[in-house]
Amino acid sequence: MKPLSNVAVRDIETVIHPYTNLATHRETGPLVVERGEGIHVWDSDGNQYIEGLSGLWCTALGYGNKELIEVATKQLEKLSYTHLFGGKSHDPAIELSEKLKELAPCEASKVLFTCSGSEANDTQVKLIWYYNNARGKPEKKKIISRILGYHGVTVASGSLTGLPPVHMDFDLPIANITHTACPHYYRFAEDGETEEEFSTRMAETLEQKIIEEGPDTVAAFIAEPIMGAGGVIVPPEGYFPKIQAVLDKYDIYMIADEVICGFGRTGNMWGSETFGIKPNSISVAKAITSAYIPLGGVTVPEDMYQAMLDESRKIGTFGHGYTYTGHPVGAAVANKVLEIYERDDIVGHVKTLVPIFESRLAKIGEHPLVGEARGRGMIGAFEMVADKATKRRFDPKAMVGAKVNVICQNHGVILRNLTDAIGICPPLVMTADQLNDMFDKIELAIDEAEAWIAKEDLRAA
Repeated sequence: MKPLSNVAVRDIETVIHPYTNLATHRETGPLVVERGEGIHVWDSDGNQYIEGLSGLWCTALGYGNKELIEVATKQLEKLSYTHLFGGKSHDPAIELSEKLKELAPCEASKVLFTCSGSEANDTQVKLIWYYNNARGKPEKKKIISRILGYHGVTVASGSLTGLPPVHMDFDLPIANITHTACPHYYRFAEDGETEEEFSTRMAETLEQKIIEEGPDTVAAFIAEPIMGAGGVIVPPEGYFPKIQAVLDKYDIYMIADEVICGFGRTGNMWGSETFGIKPNSISVAKAITSAYIPLGGVTVPEDMYQAMLDESRKIGTFGHGYTYTGHPVGAAVANKVLEIYERDDIVGHVKTLVPIFESRLAKIGEHPLVGEARGRGMIGAFEMVADKATKRRFDPKAMVGAKVNVICQNHGVILRNLTDAIGICPPLVMTADQLNDMFDKIELAIDEAEAWIAKEDLRAA
């Protein structure tokens, strides 16, 4: 191992890195990214990488977009900051609210802005509780999420998340948040069970959960159209319509977490459109600004807004919001991003890339190291297994996913390991040639990983 650079040592002694083994990091140091252009970023040693995860599922328009830089600069010059507290407002926030109401895959009366997806889902929890207090149903407070779902890391949104490391030793989840089964057909289907049958069982499991909790106490269900950080898990055939029927039966509010899937990622503007979800509300962030500026938000249906009005009359104010709610620079950038999505027909462009993405992903699925390759639109993952026939996992101590992720990085593609799955979520502005180049590099990395696994005899049971 080469000696750590001065910048690496400075990083180790000053920075806490999210979702990082902090002990290992002291030995390996960081990958210091210095600049980006288009679909590429460069590290401090001058090495070029395809940003194959769009940062963290977010830089849909790539890096260095001159229009976004210009609109941010102009907004900084005109009005660098103001807030929305106490009835104050500004044009960028108003315009963005209008656009989101028009685009949303559900009825939206108003939009409440946040700074991130975590804050958006945290806000969803608070609004559900507030809403049911306002309408005289103080017992209707429980929110059901899913095992392996990801909805953020604040106390409330981290409780919604169904990943053990987000809960362990943080004393999560909090009260009134619980989890139902993960709809990963490859991992959890019974022998001989079709996708439709599996989806039926998932809906029955949810209904049983609701009955056990008490239907009058269950307020909402939250789900990502495609589960991102949990492994890029695509819903099985018929899953969401069957889930929706259960929610409708028990008057349960449906929240679609569109933070990763929204704005064209699945081949439609919304993941809800792709999978037949009929949400009451959506959470957005990430690609709404192509990650150039932090910004998120939730849509508010009319009946919830009326309840919020009633509470304001009773309490005297709506006691929620953030210093940077609807930040003018973030809103201005988001408006330009939405303009580019429409003007350049980004959704149409994604549709032209989907056959390449999905066919190349399917080819990876044929590799002896890969148990399942899964995805939809321009998001996918390949899961590595010790035994393809039995789906047996590698020993967690071998850290296969982390090692393969580094091998991919060494081949010039930045991805993300999700245990022993590797997530792929490239910028939506890729060309067909760039997409093929990325997959060529990934295939070389998988071949190298296979050789490493054989050499280390990691398939031993």
